[in-house]
Formats: sequence, C-alpha cells, structure tokens
Amino acid sequence: MNQTEIISMITKKTLGLTFVLSAAAFAFGQEKVGVTGTIVDKSNQPVPYASVTFSNKANKLFSDATLTDEKGQYTLELTPGNYDISVEAIDFKKSVINKQIAAAGNIGALSIEAEGSATNLKTQDIQGVTITVAQKPYKVELDKRTYDPSQDIVSKGGNLQDVLSNVPSVSVDTDGTVSMRGSSNVRFLINGKPSALLGIDDGANALQSIPADQIERIEVITNPSSKFEASGTAGILNIILKKSKKTGFNGSVIGTLGYLPQTNLNTNLSWRKGSLTWFLNGGGGYRESKNTNRNNATFFNAVLDNDRTFTDQESITDSKNNNYNASSGIVYDISDKTSINASATVRTFDSENLGTITYDYRFLNDPRSFATRTNTGSNNNLAFQGDFGVDHKFDDKGQNLSLSASLQSNRSYNNTSVDQTENGLFELQNSINQNTKNKTLVGKADYELPIGENSRLEAGYRLDINQNTYDNDVLERDDISSPFNFLNVYTYDAYYREIFNAGYLQFKSKIGKLGYQLGLRNEHSQIDIKYSNLDFNTKDIDSKKSYNNLFPSVFLSYEIAKDNQFLVNYSRRIDRPRSFFLIPNPSYTDNQNIFDGNIDLNPSYVDSYEFGYSISKGKFTINPTLYYRHTNDDVKMLVFPDEIGAFHTRPINLGTDDRFGLDLNFNWDATKWLKFLGNVDVFGYKTTGVFDDLSIVPEAMSFEGSGFSTRARLTSTFKIDKTFSFQLQGFYRGAQKTNSVDRKDMYALNFGASKTIWDGNGTVSFNIQDIFNTRAMESTAYGVNYVRDSYMQWQPRQFAVSLTYRFKQGEKIEQPKRKKDVNSNATGDEQQGPM
Repeated sequence: MNQTEIISMITKKTLGLTFVLSAAAFAFGQEKVGVTGTIVDKSNQPVPYASVTFSNKANKLFSDATLTDEKGQYTLELTPGNYDISVEAIDFKKSVINKQIAAAGNIGALSIEAEGSATNLKTQDIQGVTITVAQKPYKVELDKRTYDPSQDIVSKGGNLQDVLSNVPSVSVDTDGTVSMRGSSNVRFLINGKPSALLGIDDGANALQSIPADQIERIEVITNPSSKFEASGTAGILNIILKKSKKTGFNGSVIGTLGYLPQTNLNTNLSWRKGSLTWFLNGGGGYRESKNTNRNNATFFNAVLDNDRTFTDQESITDSKNNNYNASSGIVYDISDKTSINASATVRTFDSENLGTITYDYRFLNDPRSFATRTNTGSNNNLAFQGDFGVDHKFDDKGQNLSLSASLQSNRSYNNTSVDQTENGLFELQNSINQNTKNKTLVGKADYELPIGENSRLEAGYRLDINQNTYDNDVLERDDISSPFNFLNVYTYDAYYREIFNAGYLQFKSKIGKLGYQLGLRNEHSQIDIKYSNLDFNTKDIDSKKSYNNLFPSVFLSYEIAKDNQFLVNYSRRIDRPRSFFLIPNPSYTDNQNIFDGNIDLNPSYVDSYEFGYSISKGKFTINPTLYYRHTNDDVKMLVFPDEIGAFHTRPINLGTDDRFGLDLNFNWDATKWLKFLGNVDVFGYKTTGVFDDLSIVPEAMSFEGSGFSTRARLTSTFKIDKTFSFQLQGFYRGAQKTNSVDRKDMYALNFGASKTIWDGNGTVSFNIQDIFNTRAMESTAYGVNYVRDSYMQWQPRQFAVSLTYRFKQGEKIEQPKRKKDVNSNATGDEQQGPM
C-alpha cells in the first residue's frame, strides 16, 4: 500500500467518523428540558447516591442516567417523551416506574423499598465504594482527562509505572520511558507540583517506587492551559495521591507477592473529625528485575586490517531493588474561610546490580576477538519533600487565595566496579563513583475572582529554584598489579542551577452554550552551569543562559447538550533541556556505548492544536480528538561511532517535527457483566533535519522521514458476580520509520482477576504482565558508515498476587467543601495543580 492509498484510506475513515459524530450530535441536539426529583425510602428519608436511569421508550439515544446527591436529589436534561425510570441503591430493591416527560419541572419523590436482609453500615459503606467503581474510569473535562485506577485490576499490587501503562493516550516503553501521543517529553507532577519523589531525571526506578495503591487518580493534560507550567511539550501527567474524605479513623493494608520475585506491603491510614484531617501512607517492598539489550552493528568503512566490520553485543543486567516510602500530613480548618495544610514525604530506593556485557568483534583481516565486561554496582537514593499551604476563601461566591511552599531534596549515590576480559585474559578494570544531589524550592500563589454568574478571572505567580551537583569519578587500570588511574575526560565536578519565575493571567467565561478560556503566561529562566574535568585539553565551562517567553492558550467548548460538546484548544509549550543533557560526559558504565551531553543544547518550542468531541450517553462515552503539534529546534539523538568503533549518543537541536492524528478514547458498559475501555491513536509524523558537522560525522547524516503509525489499547472487564471480576488488556504500538531509524512494532497482553472477600473488607487480586513475553523494543539505526540492529526488553513476563484488607469503613463520607487544598489538588476544581 503506497502513501497515496494510505492518505485516501485515512481521509475516508475520517470523513466517515465526522458523518457519524454529526448524526449523533443532531440526535442529541434535540430540545431538552430540565428535570429534577428526589429518591426517598418508605420512611420518606432521602436516599443518597442512588442510581437513577431514564430509558426513552421510543429512542434509546435519548436515554440518560445520574446519581442522587447526599440529599437524595438529582437533576438532568431530557428530551420530552415516555420513559421507564429505574432506581437502584445498595440495600434497596430495584424499582421501575413509567412516566411521561412533557415539560421542565420537578417530577416529585420516588419511593424505593429496603431489602429484607439489609446489611450493616460497614457493608453499606463498602458497597458504596462499589458505586464509585461503577463510575466512568475515564472522564473528559475542558482542559484535561482524568483516569481513575481503582478499576484497574491488571496493575493491582504494582506501582506507578504499571498504572501509567494502562492510561489512555499514554504509553510506557520497555525501558520505562513514558510518552504521550508518541512524544516522550512528558512533564510529571505529583499533587500539582514537581516532586523530588521522581528523582532528578524522572527515571523508571522512581516510577517503580510509588505504589499503585497510593494513587487516587491521574490527570492527563495533553494541551495544558496558561495556568500550568509550560514545560513538557507532550503534555503533563499530574499524579494525585490518596487522601481519605471519610470521617473517623479509616485505613487499608495491601500486601503483594510475585515473580520475578517481588514483595510489597503498603498501608493508607486517615483520621478525620471536625476541623482536623490527618493521614499517613507508607510501605515498602523488594523487587527483582532483568534487563536484556542486544546490539549488532555492521560497518562499511573498514580499510586497515584491525578495522571492525561487525560487532555483536549482548547485555544482561539483574537487579535487586528495595524501596520504602512514608507520607504524613494534616489539613486544619481554622475557620469556615481559612484552612492550612502541611505534609512531609520521604522515599528511599536501594538497588544492587549485576550486569554482563559480551562482545564479539570481527575485523577486516585480523582474527576474531571476544570480550566480556562484568559490572557490579549499587545505588542508594534518598528523597524528601515538605509542603505547606494556606487557603483562604474571601466569600461564598468563589473568590479564593491559595499560597503554598515546597522544599525538596534528592541525593543519589552510584558505585560500580567493572572487570573486562578479552579472549579470556584480563584487559582492564574500572571503578566508577557517581554522586548526585538535588535541592528544589517551589513557592506559588493563586488567586481566583468570580465575575458575574459565568465568568472567572485567575492570576498567579510561581518561583522555582532548582540546584543539582554532580561528582563523578572514573578510574581505570590495564594491569591487575598496577594502581588505578583517573580517566580524565570522565572524572568531573558539575553544578547546575535554574531560577525560574512565572506569572499567568487567565479569564474564563460562558456565553450561552459557548464556553471559552483565554490565558497568557510569562516564564523567565536563568540557568548557570559549571563543569570541570581532569583532562588538560578540555576547557572548564562556566555558562549562563536565560530564556524569557510568552505562552498563550485558548480553550473553546460548545455544549450541544449535557455531556455532549465540541472542544477546541491551542497552547504554546517549551521543552527545556534536562541538566543531564547539558553536562558533557555525564555517565560512563559501558565503554562501547557512551552518552555525551551537549552544553550548546537549546530549548525546543511547540505549537499544539486540538479539536475534540465528547459525548456521554448512559453506558457509552466516546472522545475523539484531532491534534496537530509542530516543534521547532527539535531535539534529536545523534548516534555515531568513534575511531575505535564505540558508539556515542548526543542530543542536538535539528530541524522540525510534526505530529498529527486522531486520538480516540471510549468507555462502554456493554452489559451488566462486560465493560470496555479503549484508546486508539492513529497518527502521521514528519521530521526534518540534516546533520552536516563533518568534524563529528564523515558525511552529512539525514534525520528526515515521514509516515503513519498507530497505538492501541483495549481493556475488557468481565464481572462474574458482585464479588468477582477479571480483566484482559491488549496493547499494540505500530512501527515508525525515518531515514535514520526504523522502529519495529510491539504488542503485549495482560491479565488480572479480583475477588472481594471477608464481607467486603478484603480483596484478593492476581495479575500476569506480558503473558506471551512479547513486550520488547526492536529497531534498526542507519548511520553514514554502519547499520545497527537493537533489541531491548526491560522486564520479562511477571505475575503477582495481592491481598487488601480495609478496616473502620463505617463512617459516612463528608462532602467536599468548595475550598482548595493546594497540596492535594483533590477538590474537583476544574483546573487542578496550577503553575
């Protein structure tokens, strides 16, 4: 199939989808009326959180459903007609009546009858959790999408990386790299702020140290507004951690066993009474992992007898990891208008690694050579974060002021010993010590001012001070009886500091069915970098850089009917280089594959556009989004061999990158026992740029390429009965090709099962990740004088069993006040985690 046929096919399917959505929009756009009512029991007492479903007798497309509030009341918009009204609530019999809806108004109280064997309060509350689970796991809002992992059986007992693997529009590569719509420049936030818990470089180890059980929800912000920081050209993932809303003392404990060997034990405790809320989350675990890499390179420029013609490399690393974490905090309401919150979190991560790299070298005429490089290493990481916030509500109309400060630190010690042999004989030894420390201060203020009934003005300021220090020592000896000597180029001290000031102004309003939000953000960054190594031929670096940019955003929504709207938005973003990318020679463990930093690397800038449609009717929700993203000064990875055949990887600014496609998310409750959650991303890509620095490569190297690819994920949940469910989840990532890299497709299948036990107080879960052991990344890189095939599997097939126990679940859930907790960002406000 040629490119013309592909474009034609996609055009036809896009037009077809447009006609279908337009027809649906017309159907749902019929004149509707507001209907209200109340659900009561036989004693005329309100029944909170009851499910009320209106089924239109003539046209199912006009059906709708809702939940009653804490007073047993509900409101929804319906097309006039004849409806069967079914009411369901825990410990009550299902009730169905028929009513003719002719005009707007209150249809009165509907009475339902209690079950003959009503359960006690504890079971009622546990079943209340079941009501929550019955809600949509994926919700679309004006400027973000929210994923609820509570229904994710596949990742039970896992960690943040496992949860992210199941989030629509998000994918996790085999090396732990997280991407959104094909771009890995994702900005991570925890409770609305950058966090030391994710480490200096947001590595896979940090993602694995946050238990899945402590995650309340994940906000996927593909095109952030001006209220959010402009970093992260692919978007923002805001991880909201749990803070219980139940009064009294409540908690849960979850333990996990699995293979590859893993054990985890985590607990969530909370106490809430009156004006004071206290919480404590903590736990720890042990996990083993196995990472496999293979690289086969063929060289075409051999001239001398000892010039390499082929290299076959295999690297296998076995790791044993321990992690512990604890988080505690309070929220205290000083008055009805003012509250304070404070929290502290500590995380430790320790690992022991044993890696073996084998090399098979072939030369033009010299004899074949075999080498083995054995790495024995350890890593110790300690992170701390303290947060304090004040929220003040000036009145009951929504005029609010939020102030917060966060102090964070992270330090990492890495020690590695290397023994290398060639043809079975001693060749060299390395001793590598890498110490990294990070300190961060984040302060911010956010103000909200309502204007009339439908408008709101928002403004804020944020200060970030981020400081990293690197101390890197690499020693080597080529004689077992000789002392170690420093490798001068790779032994260095480095200092990185960024002072970041930002302010934003945003206006939000609604005219009829048209909602709009206009924002402008200004960010100024000042970066200081100091670098010095032991090589006399390398000049010390004392570099200062500064950037000042304006970042506008525009969000529009048009509501055809309730839960049926069009969304259009635009924002400008920036990709600031990580400190790791700027420092020359930041790491050295494999002398045949070396990463070189680039002090001259500059930010990339992205213009991002989206046009989406969201419709939710009864048991079906669909959210197709057309998107286009254009990147200037794109960061590409230049891979080139040196004079002895070792490969270097260096980030460079080069050309542009365009991404465009259709991102389709849907949720369908097909039957009472079968549910689907799916995501399909069909996208095109075009990258430009030719690298022609002949001091590094012998001739110009092209990065240009274009094509189409796809990503897809489908989760099927089967409910056997009220206490037993299981899930099947499939994932597929299509191939991509440019002039420099040809990346193969990849797929995986996961399974999970969950059983509620002990009268609702416990849950036992089982899951298998990558059933067929196919989750591996394969690619072919094309250089000026070489072709290199690569294979990477970060983790082989694994399975786990987890047991959860909940206690003191009998207290009612307090309804959240319309007051923001700056640190939790968990109040349901339309824009959480600002700045």
